[in-house]
Amino acid sequence: MHKDDDEAFADNYAERDQAKALREQARAGGLRFEAYLPGDMADWLLARVEQGHFVDPSEAVFAIVKNFIDMEPHRDLRDELLRRILDESIKSGLVDEKAGRTYDLDEVFDELRRDIAKPQPEPARWAKIAR
Repeated sequence: MHKDDDEAFADNYAERDQAKALREQARAGGLRFEAYLPGDMADWLLARVEQGHFVDPSEAVFAIVKNFIDMEPHRDLRDELLRRILDESIKSGLVDEKAGRTYDLDEVFDELRRDIAKPQPEPARWAKIAR
C-alpha cells in the first residue's frame, strides 16, 4: 500500500491490528499463512511448478512478494505496467471500450451475489513434501 492510500483499506481494522501484533514475531521468525488462489491463478502457478520454475507454491509466493517489494519504490513503473495491462485487456476484448456501458452499483452487487450463491467446488490443497 502506498503512503497516500492509507484510507483505501481502512475497513480491515482487525487484520491491521493482527498485522501490528505479529510484526515483531514475524521479523524474528518469518510468517506462515494460508493463501487462496482462484482457478485461473492456481492453474498458472501449478503450471510453473510443473515446469520447474518453482519448487512449490510457497516459493512462488516468496518470489512474487520479493518482486512486489522491489517495485514499491518505483511507483511510476508500476503505474506504467498497470496501463499496459489495461491496454492489453482492451486489445484482447476483455474490456469493451466502445460499448460505453456503465453499470449501476445495484447491478454489480446483484451479479456478485448470484456468483457467490453458486455452489463452489472444494479448492485443491497443496501438501508440503518432506525431503
